[in-house]
Amino acid sequence: MVYSKDQLLARLKELQIDFSQYEHPVVLTVEAQAKYVGNVGGALSKNLFLKDKKHRYYVVSALADTKVDMKVLSQRLGLGKGGLRMAPEEALGEILKVPLGCVTPFALVNESASHVSLLLDKGFKTQECCIFHPLSNDMSISLNAFGLDKFLKSIGRDPTYIDLEANPPVGKDQPPDLASLVPLGSTVLPDLPEKTPSQDSSGNHPSAGNNSTAVTAKADKPSNAVQNVKEKSVNGVRPLIPSTDAGKFNLHDYKGHLQAMITSKKFIA
Repeated sequence: MVYSKDQLLARLKELQIDFSQYEHPVVLTVEAQAKYVGNVGGALSKNLFLKDKKHRYYVVSALADTKVDMKVLSQRLGLGKGGLRMAPEEALGEILKVPLGCVTPFALVNESASHVSLLLDKGFKTQECCIFHPLSNDMSISLNAFGLDKFLKSIGRDPTYIDLEANPPVGKDQPPDLASLVPLGSTVLPDLPEKTPSQDSSGNHPSAGNNSTAVTAKADKPSNAVQNVKEKSVNGVRPLIPSTDAGKFNLHDYKGHLQAMITSKKFIA
């Protein structure tokens, strides 16, 4: 089952989780979201969808002003400095089942996201309410950390809050402090005919309007230069049998053609 926004809201009500909802135009960045819900009394969140080199996926949910250093986070997970990157856009639809701009902890309700690890900012615990998208970026919901925990536990998740700005040393005698949060399973996406751009943290996303460029693949025709090369003789020798007449080859005609060349002294041994 793939949850919709309405089904998620119904699930929250069934769990008796208190929340407020705010409808607004579609937004793709925290800055754009703040224009509509920045004054409702809750803390805005930013949500990153990341992957490592072994096709393991992570949702990192943090307060909007929390600084998340992906290199440091990668080391803390035991993945090395360059072990994390932004997940490709197609993974949003295949794994989280949400479109661009809708990454949220609530997407883990979908079964396809069962192997995705969730890292929550411990700063959420200090806020009266926190604001997230409910699987759709044309609405925001506000709830407290207790309500978020109740939802996550209802889907079999044990909420883990960490200091995302910490930079503890990692070495031989100091193992990665977040290694236990690395998913046990990996998810390999099927090859798609056309790769879509990765999510851009700057908010610059490809346009879906009239400025899009259509690219049509066509079979290449051989150039005139290639055709001319095929028609030229090698070392100045004309072919004994014209290529266009190969299907009409006749031994009698061939002998006559050869005799004519010898007589005219055009034959080169």
